[in-house]
Amino acid sequence: MEELEHTCPLPRTTLIEPAIFTPETSCECRAPHEKLTVELARLGTPVDRPVRIYADGIFDLFHSGHARALMQAKNLFPNAYLIVGVCSDELTHKYKGFTVMTEDERYEALRHCRYVDEVLRDAPWTLTQEFLEKHKIDFVAHDDIPYSSAGSEDVYKHIKEAEGISTSDLITRIVRDYDVYARRNLQRGYTAKELNVSYINEKKYRLQNQVDRMKEKVRTVEEKSKHFVYRVEEKSHDLIQKWEEKSREFIGNFLELFGPDGTWKQMFQERSGRMIQAFSPRGSPSSSPPRDFSPSRSPSPPSRWAMPRTSPPSSPKGASASISSMSEGDEDEK
Repeated sequence: MEELEHTCPLPRTTLIEPAIFTPETSCECRAPHEKLTVELARLGTPVDRPVRIYADGIFDLFHSGHARALMQAKNLFPNAYLIVGVCSDELTHKYKGFTVMTEDERYEALRHCRYVDEVLRDAPWTLTQEFLEKHKIDFVAHDDIPYSSAGSEDVYKHIKEAEGISTSDLITRIVRDYDVYARRNLQRGYTAKELNVSYINEKKYRLQNQVDRMKEKVRTVEEKSKHFVYRVEEKSHDLIQKWEEKSREFIGNFLELFGPDGTWKQMFQERSGRMIQAFSPRGSPSSSPPRDFSPSRSPSPPSRWAMPRTSPPSSPKGASASISSMSEGDEDEK
């Protein structure tokens, strides 16, 4: 009998394309699909016979907690092929409640997770043996369902608590901060009807948005003012420092010039000495006889204004006569 080769899809080796969707028919691989044990799966399987792991859930608002759970499922065995089932909107709304994302959005979110090899749409709410055989599933990975073992209610409880995130937590945050999200989406252009917001709340949110914008403007002006004041203080400090340096330099130069031993005093003394020498009378020669001056008669300096005006002599005789008369007059005075 000829041995059939496995034609099951292989795990993704590249991430250039999203994961495939599970075909509506069963797995087309006709090779016998023996049930694997955990020990055999951990030892490793042939390349053409990956370990098919199934995980299901709602995956609303796909977040890092979902991704970590799928990463753990993917890394359970060396050659693992992860199939993720996503429940439809009809089943989810019936058994759990309304979702934020539609089923198509949730399908696409799972397809672009790097740990997912295949996405099964409209997954069943409860698993049956027929379903597992149809898709040749070896192991089922639990997501949010408590797994009791070894006397513990949930062996994954400490891991879930360490992750600290779940869809319920996100929904709680949205409900708690509903006003903030509604105001944000109104500001982005959504209508009040699309957000299911009443007319009064719409006006209230828009008024709050205007108040926030005014606060932001005031905050911006305050920041700019602080920056301006800081620059002015910095410039003032520089100017004061430069003024102090210049004033010290000026005072030093002033003292050097006009101080007790300054340059100006030395120059003044030198010039004063020169002026005294210039104005002091020169000594008389030793050969010239001294003149005696009578204290009763002091010579008066001649004055050109006191001299009588005489007419010019008409003849040489007149000139000699005037000269002789002046000589006689001088003799009389003597």
